[in-house]
Amino acid sequence: MYKLLMQNSRADKNLRRYVNTRKDVSEKLDKLKFNPFREIGAHPLKGDLKGKWSCWLGFKIRMIYRIDVEKKLIIVELVWGHNIY
Repeated sequence: MYKLLMQNSRADKNLRRYVNTRKDVSEKLDKLKFNPFREIGAHPLKGDLKGKWSCWLGFKIRMIYRIDVEKKLIIVELVWGHNIY
């Protein structure tokens, strides 16, 4: 099972906001920890973001992350939704 690691305080703040207000986000994160390559619509990114992954945590909520397979870490770089910006 993988662990979540926040790369920066902004990602941490935004993810906590969604976890505290929406029960389904926490459940989706639990699924992602078992398989960050396949769960909740996870898919690799292309172009400038090659090597990073993306998934949907809910309607209009997206998370971008990297995966460290050796250390079993999901390194969260960005979490956002249309209501944040």
